[in-house]
Amino acid sequence: MAELPSGLLEACVVVGAPSDKLRDIHQLHQQNKLSELPLLEAEVLQVHAPPFVSKETNSSQSIGPAFSRVQRRRSFIKKKRRDRAAEVLPNGETSCRPEASSATEDISVPKDLDLIALPQLCFPGGLQLANEQREDSYHFLVFTDLFGNRTHGVVVQYYRAVQSCQEGALQNGHRWNSSKSRLYTPFAVCVISKFPYYNALRDCLSCLLVQLRPARQADFEETIKEFSAKLSLVPLPPPGQLHVCFSLRPLQVVLPSREDQDSPVIDIDLHLPFLCFSHTTLLQVLSCLLQEQRLVFFSADWARLTLVAESLMLYLQPMSWQQPYVPVLARGMLDFLMAPTAFLMGCHISHFEEVAAETEELILVNVDDGIIHSSWAETIDLPAIPVAAAESFMSRAECLQLHYDLELCHLGAGTDANALRCQRRDWQTRLNTQIQNITLELVVNIFRGVQDFLNYEHRVFNSEEFLRTREPADQTFYKKVLETHIFHSFLRDRLNRKRDTFSRMEQSTRHHAHRNRPMTETPRRPPMSELSRTGYSSYTSPDNRLSKRLGASLPNLEQPANDTVTAISPNRPASLRKMTPDIGLKFAQKVVKVFRLPEFPPPLAYHYVQNYYSDMVASLGKAINVTPPDESALLARYHYLRGLVNTVSNRRLDALEDFQSLYKTDSDIFPSQMVKSLVDSLPEAERLQADRRPELKRLICRVKRDQERERARHSNGQEEGAVKHFQLPKKYMQLEEFVKCVQESGIVKDQGTILRLFDALTVGHQKQVGPELFRVFYTIWKETEAEAQEVCLPASVLEHIEPSECVFKLSSSVKTSRGVGKIAMTQRRLFLLTDGRPGYVEVAQYRDIEEVKVSSAPFLLLRIPSLKLRVHGRKEAFEANLKTETELWNLMVKEMWAGRNMADQHKDPQYMQQALTNALLMDAVVGSLQSSKAIYAASKLAHFDRIKMEVPMMVPKTTAETLKHKINPSLELAAPQAVDVLLYTPGQLWVSVSGGKVMVFDASSWSLTHTCHVGNARLNCMLGVDKDQVWMGSEDSVIYIISMVAMVCNRQLTEHRAEVTGLALDTDKYCQKVAYSCSAEGSVMAWEVSTLQVKRHFRLSCDRLQSVYSCNGTLWCCSRESVMEVWRNGSVKRRLNLTEQQRGSTFSSVLLFPEKEELWSVCVDSGEVCIWHIKDTSKPVHRVALQDCTGCYCMIKVKNQVWVGGVGRSSTKGKIYILDTERHQVLKELLGHNDKVAALCSAEDRYILSGAGKHDGKIAIWKVE
Repeated sequence: MAELPSGLLEACVVVGAPSDKLRDIHQLHQQNKLSELPLLEAEVLQVHAPPFVSKETNSSQSIGPAFSRVQRRRSFIKKKRRDRAAEVLPNGETSCRPEASSATEDISVPKDLDLIALPQLCFPGGLQLANEQREDSYHFLVFTDLFGNRTHGVVVQYYRAVQSCQEGALQNGHRWNSSKSRLYTPFAVCVISKFPYYNALRDCLSCLLVQLRPARQADFEETIKEFSAKLSLVPLPPPGQLHVCFSLRPLQVVLPSREDQDSPVIDIDLHLPFLCFSHTTLLQVLSCLLQEQRLVFFSADWARLTLVAESLMLYLQPMSWQQPYVPVLARGMLDFLMAPTAFLMGCHISHFEEVAAETEELILVNVDDGIIHSSWAETIDLPAIPVAAAESFMSRAECLQLHYDLELCHLGAGTDANALRCQRRDWQTRLNTQIQNITLELVVNIFRGVQDFLNYEHRVFNSEEFLRTREPADQTFYKKVLETHIFHSFLRDRLNRKRDTFSRMEQSTRHHAHRNRPMTETPRRPPMSELSRTGYSSYTSPDNRLSKRLGASLPNLEQPANDTVTAISPNRPASLRKMTPDIGLKFAQKVVKVFRLPEFPPPLAYHYVQNYYSDMVASLGKAINVTPPDESALLARYHYLRGLVNTVSNRRLDALEDFQSLYKTDSDIFPSQMVKSLVDSLPEAERLQADRRPELKRLICRVKRDQERERARHSNGQEEGAVKHFQLPKKYMQLEEFVKCVQESGIVKDQGTILRLFDALTVGHQKQVGPELFRVFYTIWKETEAEAQEVCLPASVLEHIEPSECVFKLSSSVKTSRGVGKIAMTQRRLFLLTDGRPGYVEVAQYRDIEEVKVSSAPFLLLRIPSLKLRVHGRKEAFEANLKTETELWNLMVKEMWAGRNMADQHKDPQYMQQALTNALLMDAVVGSLQSSKAIYAASKLAHFDRIKMEVPMMVPKTTAETLKHKINPSLELAAPQAVDVLLYTPGQLWVSVSGGKVMVFDASSWSLTHTCHVGNARLNCMLGVDKDQVWMGSEDSVIYIISMVAMVCNRQLTEHRAEVTGLALDTDKYCQKVAYSCSAEGSVMAWEVSTLQVKRHFRLSCDRLQSVYSCNGTLWCCSRESVMEVWRNGSVKRRLNLTEQQRGSTFSSVLLFPEKEELWSVCVDSGEVCIWHIKDTSKPVHRVALQDCTGCYCMIKVKNQVWVGGVGRSSTKGKIYILDTERHQVLKELLGHNDKVAALCSAEDRYILSGAGKHDGKIAIWKVE
């Protein structure tokens, strides 16, 4: 049987006094024998759970038409009745009455609903009879199962006269004696839902009471059953911008949707805690929650307990409370407070003194008075939330407008209740959004930068390092929080790279350059101008500094050096009080639509219910038809809702078709489990029908494939939940263990560097590193880092260095040829920090050094070791008497010098970063070895200096003049990854690397702005389709569509049956955009871009179709062994085959020149370019031999040139050949990569970008002449 979608109602339960006891008490009351009305024990009287109607049929495939998760049921009341059968009443009689064996004794309830504690929770203060009618009272419940899944309840208590509860003469009232006081008994109606629709369900119960008050007792059960059946017909809105609204006279009830898949439903007034607590107290309560204390909330109002607790839970999103959570404890449940674990529970204020006196180590929160106590002291002695985060929160919170009355000042008296409610709801939604934004900012400010201390490959969090970066006053807070379950769960999400509200705000509120820091720095040091603010441009030479023009065009690479990228300051403006509280934090708000359900039918008749669903399907169909295709997100929500309705009304194939539509509109809300369940439940006849509908056949195949992949993942034991804290090793490590340990420690990730470090630490003894040696090395590395952070330079020195510069190493105080002081090493220069009154003396920028050598200076009768530097443009050498430090500084400065030269020659800033890391590792190695071999060991890390000595790496002049910059997308990885595809769209560079990973770089600074994953397979092609769509063809046969504006990939085209290899764009005769795609087995599809529908589809007979091009009304399709010109209906117009000499090779790329009627082609294992005449396909008319080339992989036309990417014969290094299209000659050869050039793209015909294979993994940016 298919799993049914969850609806609004799980169950509706009526709780009240047992009728037998009520009868007895009523008789005593009439006889005036009761001195006071007793408290009664409540029991479940009725349970109503879907489905309420079902088709009379023998088919096991039939499902009851209602939105319900659970179909298996069990008996509840029968057991309770048996338990109570022998119960003795106070007057000595037993309660074995006829009712105990009546037909109503066995109430069937959903199997996962536990009703044992429900009566107590519906009457948490006890069931109290009354002499007069009392006001209706609402409160809210949260139930948590063993697996931590929560269910929510809304309860209304209302009183009815006991006479109206009894049958017979009393109910008719003719024996009623008006002189006697009447007796009233409370009933509780509890609506249980999987989702916390507190306001909506309270509205529903309010409407129910309007019907119940005039109803006779005989109609009581039927009225509630009908009410429950109506709620069971309500589908829940999908995540996103569509709410659901229905009419329960006299009110219109709105179900708000969740913001996205991972967000909670918010249907409460989030400002309640701000009304209850001062901002300081509120922060104290949040601090206690983050530290997982044992909290008890107290209030005289049961409703307030849950609403305040739920609001606080939402304030911590996306962190989620992992501990026991019972916001309402009935008076018989106070023993729960003895639990030894952390918890959050709520009690009536009358129990405050008792709980405080008898239970230790509790945090007691008086919600009514807004006070927080501890049970062991007057004050709370717990670490407070970090000061900076708290101050920012309070300043924003002060600006919140919490009073709705102020909104109404300029308005007249409303006469339409539903319009007034709508007005209030809109105000509340705006306020809720502001509160969510400022509480999310609080969480972001507390845990900002956590991801910088994660090792994703080994799933390790370096907590010690994280703590070192926090303010000393905040350390105790973090030490406590880092041990909690709530933080562990949060870390797990970070390691799984979850894109939630935290990660989005953390990225959007980071300083622009800091946002890109992980792409540029390896060692962690704060720059001298406050904190780390470097971008790629920090390490590039002034000649290569990049422009800050965003989006419109490409960088001007001649930008002056001091022109840094301007970023929005994270600080609040002074005039914030005049602005909205969440200024600078808002995400783009989508326009919300409301879908109004049809009027409810008689809900207990099957055919009426089916007609109701048909009406809903028709209504959703109309909504789909009038929604324009560009509003794909809204279309997705309508399809999702219609899929739900079709599922519960047994229209399985229609439901699958609706869910299939989600791939093209918003795949993020695709309900995988429900679709899997639907597919598994298809009877044979429907399965055959599905196979005849191509889109359903595709969907079913995909579901099966996903299931197999999921099973394989589980069988491989891939664990997404584990989080380890970094620990120093306890045993000797061989190379493999050493690599893992260093990567986990966060010192360095690059495997080549770690291998050299291993060699350095094992010089002169067995090839293994002991735990003590590693501990000393690690400690020295961290101490050097800490010392550098403590360097405080005066303003007179800071003005001489750039804001992004950091002091990485400081010598001891030494005598130099320019005065006495300490030599400071930054990533750009050496300078002397003079003693006494600190001053700045420039020693050298690394690029200006001409010679570095160890010398000796005379001192009395001794010769003191010194370091001598010759600097370009200065006559006198700089000499420093570094004594025992001389050899180390000699190694470090030479490495920095060599790294700077390499970086300048190759226009690649990473060489400088790598040299800096090598120099700092040398320092730590010398400090940890403390032996005569220490300097020799450290020299093992002099990587660039050795390259410079052994192989002078002069870049050819042509290459140096054309090359402008390099980017390394693999910077944060242990080893480089191949660049598979490159695409330029205005202002952005899109880079595809292995496994569906897509990186987006800002084309003005070449800094990384976004990373996303599209599927898990390699991408073969990318295409910018319009201003907001980038299409990506994958090996998994799917075309993924990324929105450039939102940077989300939530649409997919799944029509291809094999890997998608090529994409092209054209316009049809009506000037509508048409996209073409091809897949490896020969299929070509034409897509209408606006609707994402396939217009035409044909299949070519060929060996692996590799690319498609549109030109002058025909398509050119390139396969391994041929190039075909094809009419748009699929018939082949002409075919061009490999020449005799090329037999056994394969085409890799072709270019069309329609104006010259030429076609250029290159092959994977051929070093020549073939130029064909389109009308004569028998043989090429020209061949251009590429010198020292064994194969070509890509080709691109720019201006009057063709750039060809290939691999060299002699060195197997990547080469780019630039050919003249007129003279068919090679103009230039460029050598910029250490592996084959696998991808090329043009940026506005001003720059060409080339991407290399996995041994290089870099992107080079070339200037087009």
